[in-house]
Amino acid sequence: MSLALGQAVSVLRPWPPAWFGRLPGSELRWAIAFVVPYIAVFVLFVVYPVTYGLWMGSNPELYVRLTEDPRFLTTVINTLIFVGIGVNLKMFLAFLLSGFFMSDDRRIKALMVLFMLPWALPALPAFLAFHWMLIGQWGFLNSLLEALFDIDGPVWFNSYWLAMGANVVAYIWKWLPFWTLIFLAGRMAIPKELYEAAAVDGATAVRRFAYVTVPLLANLYLICTLLSSAWTLGDFTAVTFVSGGAPALSTDVLATLGIRDAFTIGDPRLGVAVMMSALPLLIPVVFLAMRKIQMTEVQL
Repeated sequence: MSLALGQAVSVLRPWPPAWFGRLPGSELRWAIAFVVPYIAVFVLFVVYPVTYGLWMGSNPELYVRLTEDPRFLTTVINTLIFVGIGVNLKMFLAFLLSGFFMSDDRRIKALMVLFMLPWALPALPAFLAFHWMLIGQWGFLNSLLEALFDIDGPVWFNSYWLAMGANVVAYIWKWLPFWTLIFLAGRMAIPKELYEAAAVDGATAVRRFAYVTVPLLANLYLICTLLSSAWTLGDFTAVTFVSGGAPALSTDVLATLGIRDAFTIGDPRLGVAVMMSALPLLIPVVFLAMRKIQMTEVQL
C-alpha cells in the first residue's frame, strides 16, 4: 500500500519537477533537446488528429443524416453482435486453452508454437486466406465437404448469418492465441503452493480451478475483456477482408461503415461521425478498464 501511495504522490507532483530548474545550463539545454521531439510527436500524431477529428464530427447535421440512413441502425446492431459474441467467446476459449497449455508435455509445447501462428501472421493475408477458404464452390471448405461427404457447401457470403458468423470466427481465430498467451502468463504467476495446499485438503481439479484459478484471475479476465472490447470496436480488418460487408453490405460494422463513407463515398466528415457514434459505448468501456487497472495497482 505504501508503494502505491508513493506512486500516487509522485504522479501528483507539479511539472516541471523541482530538480529541473536546478540543472546547469548545458544539462538543461540537453534535457530540453531530448524532451522537445517527444512533445512534437505527441502533438502532431495524437493531439492534432484527435482534435481535428472531433472538429470534423462536431456538426449535428451529420448525426441527423446517420439516423435517417437505414444502414446505420443495422450497422450498430452488427457491431454489438460482432463485439459481444466475438470478444466474450474469444476470452472464454482463451481462458480454457491457457489451462491446456500449462502442461509440461513437450508435444503440447510444440502444439502451442503452431497455435500461435495465426496471431503471428499479418492481418491482411490471414483474413484474405480465410475469405478464400469460404468463397463459392471453389473454396477450400466447400471443396473439402464435397470430397469427404459428397455434399455441396453453402454460399457463405450470400447469407447474413453465415457471413456474420464467418467474420466472428475469423476474428476469434486471429486473436485467440494472443489472449491465450496473456492468460497463460497469469496462470504461471499463481504460486504452485496454493494448488498443492488445495490438493492436500482434498480439492479435485475442478474445485482447484473454481476456488483458486478463477478468483485469482478474475480481475485479469475482466480487464482483458474490457480492453479487447475497446480495440474490437475500431477493428475493420476482419469484416473488410472476410465478408467485405456481404451480402449487400448487410454485415458492415461501424468501423467499416466509417471507412466506406470516408473513402469510398468521399465524405470524410460523415465517416468521422460514424466512428464518433461509437463513443457512448467506447468511453464507459475505457473508463471501466482504467478504473479496474488502478484498483488492481492499489491492491498490489
